[in-house]
Amino acid sequence: MKPYPLLFQPEMKERVWGGRALEQFGLELPDGPIGEGWMIGDHPNGTTKVANGEWAGLGLDQIREQYGREIFGSKGFSEKNGRFPLLIKLLDCQDDLSVQVHPNDHYERLPEGELGKTEMWYVLDAKPGAKIIYGLNEGVTREQLAEAIAQNRVLDCLREISVEPGDSFYIPAGTVHALGAGILVAEIQQNSDSTYRLYDYNRMGLDGKPRELHIEDSLNVIAYEGSGATYMKTDLAAANQWLALAESPFFITEKGQVDRPWKLHTNGDSFVIHIICDGTGELSWADGTIAVKRGECYLIPANLGQYTLSGSMTVLRSYLP
Repeated sequence: MKPYPLLFQPEMKERVWGGRALEQFGLELPDGPIGEGWMIGDHPNGTTKVANGEWAGLGLDQIREQYGREIFGSKGFSEKNGRFPLLIKLLDCQDDLSVQVHPNDHYERLPEGELGKTEMWYVLDAKPGAKIIYGLNEGVTREQLAEAIAQNRVLDCLREISVEPGDSFYIPAGTVHALGAGILVAEIQQNSDSTYRLYDYNRMGLDGKPRELHIEDSLNVIAYEGSGATYMKTDLAAANQWLALAESPFFITEKGQVDRPWKLHTNGDSFVIHIICDGTGELSWADGTIAVKRGECYLIPANLGQYTLSGSMTVLRSYLP
């Protein structure tokens, strides 16, 4: 079967901090506060199914099993568990998220087959005054943080940053972080659902019970000497050029503005993921053309070869290093 750009039916996740903002992308949401749309996923906690073309109805796990090497590329598998290596999400934060940290691949208390979690955020929208927590204040040690937790003053140890649409944050494993209320983000991450909560504002979960904290694991995996986290404004100097947002051992993510036909290509090493951040346009390849719009996330097969983006839109491009 000839390869083509794959669009998936998202897996929606109810979260105590979520809302209904993902409806603005034309997505169908179940009832309740929806915090996460898993747009491209191959994980035991959520596997997306193809929504377009001849492979419609196949899960990403089935694509992996039947056509993985051709579609994902020679680098396109996790060395640890053999799965698709990335998880692509849209997050709607109507309330503050828990203060959390993620382990790396080598943490000995990870569940069998689970990966660590290095990720990045691209801010699609943010209400005036919206903020995130992004790392510890300078000089905070494990002992000082543990004492602050015991005394219920952990927020005194955390760095807070105001955010605007277009901001980009790279969040390596070991970075303490939390999205704040009023923020909509695209998230590119390792294919992992490993999160350790450090603090959750004494909040009740969807079941009416206090949400679980993971203090010991959090203290174990935090990078107290710095994780390599970076953030940036992403104003583009010109159209049809890529601006590097994140370069990690697990993914590279770039931003570009399409305003005229832009010829691109894949090779056999890696798939490419495009997230349409705003605007509309078309994605064309040798065998077809599809209309694309804001909020859609496409998996471009490693063996597709040449393709073209056209129209007027801002896109993210992610691939494996």
